[in-house]
Amino acid sequence: MLQPKKTKYRRQQKGRMKGNAQRGNQLAFGSFGIKALEESWITGRQIEAARQAITRYMKREGQIWIRIFPDKPITKKPAEVRMGKGKGAPEGFVAPVTPGRIILEAEGVPYEVAREALRLGAQKLPITTKFVVRRDYEEKIN
Repeated sequence: MLQPKKTKYRRQQKGRMKGNAQRGNQLAFGSFGIKALEESWITGRQIEAARQAITRYMKREGQIWIRIFPDKPITKKPAEVRMGKGKGAPEGFVAPVTPGRIILEAEGVPYEVAREALRLGAQKLPITTKFVVRRDYEEKIN
């Protein structure tokens, strides 16, 4: 599961996710990718589930890049605890994702394989996504 080795502060404020992604919104490594169409917090477990689904379908061929990292700590108070008495204990880490952000990229497999693999991976994520292809991509004919 993805999480930071060390953080400067144990707790962080919620923050707001308004607007579209200003960075991380172009394919940088692979020829195929999935792009977020909504904003959400994505947990390390969800990213790992998507990665496993993609890797299994691609039969460990090609390469995958995860373009988001869960570095925002999320806190939760125990069940049936009264209001007040401070902020809860850290429960896990999330990656805030805004529309337009590339979440995963793939390379080294045919178009159809990449499309289906990334579709299966996108099903594991809590947001709607879009399959994107590099502008200068051309299928190699053997």
